[in-house]
Amino acid sequence: MYRKLTKEEQRVILHKGTEAPFSGEFENFFETGIYHCKQCNQALYDSASKFHSGCGWASFDDCLQGAITEQLDADGRRIEITCAKCGGHLGHIFAGEGFTPKNIRHCVNSIAITFEKSSPQ
Repeated sequence: MYRKLTKEEQRVILHKGTEAPFSGEFENFFETGIYHCKQCNQALYDSASKFHSGCGWASFDDCLQGAITEQLDADGRRIEITCAKCGGHLGHIFAGEGFTPKNIRHCVNSIAITFEKSSPQ
């Protein structure tokens, strides 16, 4: 069952929009847990893969296995990332920037994800 989305969430997730840089709740958020697709609740990213890039959006250098689909963006220049379960737009992938040893950045709209804090062990 999909979550009911606000108009702004629909603009980003369903219509491939982008939230304004530095406006998302997860850009400077670094608690331990799992990030999920806001529309279908599919687990997408572990907080261990999140890093601060200064780009204005949440940044990850890896996703959970099988959680993300990559496809060439309509502009033919960027790689769009979508939720593998529901197809919701998450953002784009950029390579070669040197932020982490993996040299990849999943640039994710905070409005497209939710966060579930991990329980202390």
